[in-house]
Parts: sequence; structure tokens; C-alpha cells
Amino acid sequence: MLYQKKIMLLGSGELGKELVIALQRLGQYVIAVDNYEGAPAMQVAHQFEVINMLDGDALDKIVAKHQPHLIVPEIEAIRTERFYDYEKQGITVVPSAKAANFTMNRKAIRDIAAKELGLRTANYLYATTLEEFEIAVTRIGIPCVVKPLMSSSGKGQSVLKEITAEALAKVWNYAMEGSRGDYKEVIVEEFIPFDSEITLLTVTQKNGATLFCPPIGHRQERGDYQESWQPCVISDTDLKEAQHMADKITQVLTGFGLWGVEFFLTQKGVYFSELSPRPHDTGMVTLANTQNYNEFELHARAILGLAIPQINLVNVGASAVVLATDEGTNPNFTGIEAVLKNINTDVKVFNKPSTRPYRRMAVVLCNGSITENVTSVKEKAIQLSKQIEVTSV
Repeated sequence: MLYQKKIMLLGSGELGKELVIALQRLGQYVIAVDNYEGAPAMQVAHQFEVINMLDGDALDKIVAKHQPHLIVPEIEAIRTERFYDYEKQGITVVPSAKAANFTMNRKAIRDIAAKELGLRTANYLYATTLEEFEIAVTRIGIPCVVKPLMSSSGKGQSVLKEITAEALAKVWNYAMEGSRGDYKEVIVEEFIPFDSEITLLTVTQKNGATLFCPPIGHRQERGDYQESWQPCVISDTDLKEAQHMADKITQVLTGFGLWGVEFFLTQKGVYFSELSPRPHDTGMVTLANTQNYNEFELHARAILGLAIPQINLVNVGASAVVLATDEGTNPNFTGIEAVLKNINTDVKVFNKPSTRPYRRMAVVLCNGSITENVTSVKEKAIQLSKQIEVTSV
């Protein structure tokens, strides 16, 4: 029997909104939490709370107030060490307190991947000061990728191409500005000349079985995804290697749910890049009806312990983001009517209450028959996304 559970969602962006919808369709009760009122998931949840999730006492208070059966993190900036106490109280943390703590910090997850599991990764070093940063860059070499240890949607991430005082200071300051939480530390990574990037959506289940979605290709700018497409081109050898890596690292982190595991595809094989213990932004392409279950439905089923018999590709598809250009409130969209005149096309507006440059405000989704060229579907989504303009006051 499927009982109604009280689920607390920590972080209420567009991914959380789709998850709330999926959970409600399975009869669940959701409390959405974020640091500002009117966040997308709050608009569809049963209840909402506005707190600073890095304030552990505030987090404890709303958990005690609502006494949820499950806690589902959607973002990184949370006092995740409190999750261990919640598990001791009998609350299920998704995927687990261990997974949430390790994956919210790039240092912890990279060390598990490279040192404990021996997965192929880029060479890397850490730095907590500008002086340490310069030493790390010198050892890793130019070009290199610099990321805050805790951030989301590519904030603070950049490629350093020269070792000058000006360039080092600029990249360091950008990483600090993009850092979330208390971590004022960066990871300096070897730049891997990759052919493409993929996301392998991985589903761990209570019955012990791990399932994989067809791989998703994606392109990034400023460290944030711009478009994604499913399926992507990958050899059988590389796919099996990526699945093996994803299975190893999710099993070590423990828990149940959907994970977004990112990889670089190179001439030397597959490199592990990053991992998110929740639905992934590049996985919004599954809202284009590419699979029999989209990523949010898969996450909902997995965390509730419901069966997922199999995951099938039913269409090829692509997503392309619609970004804001200015800072303001009460956003309006022009061009959606014309875009929706195209067949096999949809637009999801996130309904965020404010805008800022490069903020993701909506996504264009296109699909085609399983025999259609996914590249043409991707180009269609990109061109249509350019026809939508976001304005605000």
C-alpha cells in the first residue's frame, strides 16, 4: 500500500518544482523550503517555509515543526551535517545523509572518486588563499579549470589561461563570489581536452537494482548548461565504463534516488567529472517525453520505494534554456506564442519572481521520432529559444 508521506524539499527552484508535481501525482504531501518567497516549487507545494538553510538552528526548527518522513535536498547551500541527526530521529534523507554531505562539497566527492575508488579524473589541487592558488595553478599547469568547492549552476567556475597577477586575482575573486556556504576554498583542475560532456542519470533503488537512463549530451557556458540532448553519441565501450563508474560511486555514497553523474568523453577514455544526488538540470530534456518516465518521476518513485520496471527511450529530444539579460522583477515573456506554433515543441516557464543577467527563466523542449537525427532536434530547440525574450521592471 502506498501511504502519504510528508516530504520536506530543501531548495525550491525549477527542478524542485517538477519534483513536487511528480510527488503530488503519487499522493504525497510536500513542504517547499528556500531563502526567498515565491520560489518555483513553493508555488505548487502544500506548504512552504522561508529560511536561511545555512542556519542550522533555523533548519532544526522547521524540521521539528513539520516532522517530515523524508528530507529531499535540491541545492548545495544547506547545513548538511545536521542530516546525520535527522537520520537518527528516523527521518529518511535522500539519497542519504552521507551522500548529501559528501556531494555538497567538491573536495569530498573528488577525493572519494580519485583516491578511494580510483576513478579516472583530471589532476587537481586545492587552495584556500590566493597564495596557495598561485602555487596550485603553477603545479597543475595552464590552462586549468577553477571552481569553488561549493557552488551550483556553474557559479564561480572559469578557465584560467595565463599566470599573471591580474588573471589570478580575477579568477580567484570570481570563484569566491560564486561560492556558496562557508567554504572559501577552490579546486584547481587540469584542463581535459574532451570531445564531449555527458550526464548519465543513474537510479539507485531499495531493491538493490541500479538503472541508467540513455546518456544525455550537453553544452555549457560560464559553467552552466545551455542545451542538452538525448541520446548522445557514445561508444559502447565508453558507455559501459561510465555506467561502471556511476555504479561504484553511488553505491559507496549509499541511498536511493536519481543521481546526475557527469563525465568527459576523451580520446583516452571516460573521465569522471561531477555528481549531483538529485535530478540534474541537463536532465530537463526528459520533460520532452524522451523517456517513458522523466527524471523527476524516476526520483519520486525511487525515494518512495516504488517499482521502476525499466527505462526506455521513446523519442529523441533536446532542451535549450531561456536566460534573462537584466536585473528586475515581475518578468514577462515575448515570443512564446510563436514558438508554440511549432510541432513537437513545448516551453516550460519557471515563474521565478525576479531576473538577473544569465538567470535561467524557462526552457524550450523539442522532440522527434526515435529514428530522427537528434542534432537537428537540438538545433531546432536552440533556434526557438532565441525567439523568446525576457523583460522585467
